[in-house]
Amino acid sequence: MDGPSPGFVLRYLSEVEALAEEALAGRQQIVALDQKRNQNREALRALSKELASSDEVMVCFGSMFVQLPKTKTKDMLQKDQELLDEEIASLRKELKVKVSRLLEAQGKPELKGYNLKPLSSEEMWFIKKVLEG
Repeated sequence: MDGPSPGFVLRYLSEVEALAEEALAGRQQIVALDQKRNQNREALRALSKELASSDEVMVCFGSMFVQLPKTKTKDMLQKDQELLDEEIASLRKELKVKVSRLLEAQGKPELKGYNLKPLSSEEMWFIKKVLEG
């Protein structure tokens, strides 16, 4: 009645723990980037609502304030938003792979519906056309 050797159990648990830490670290990165994206969205909204007559705004870079033109500031924030969106999407893809590897290492079944992808706007347009007539 021999069970798995202690060395095997230790390697298995350390592998599962490492995979779990990778998944958690990816999730924490997504949360941090999402918070930054929300801050950018708030800043863009504030810039669009601002009725002040000045064409320049004060922007905080780390611990330093810099006065920049509104248009340049908006452009910078919008580019940053695009980069954040891309990076978050990339991290979410990676997170799905990490979670799948973790579940596989634990011997659990793959999550159903976890790898679904949304329809593109073109695909939605075709579906609407088919349903209409």
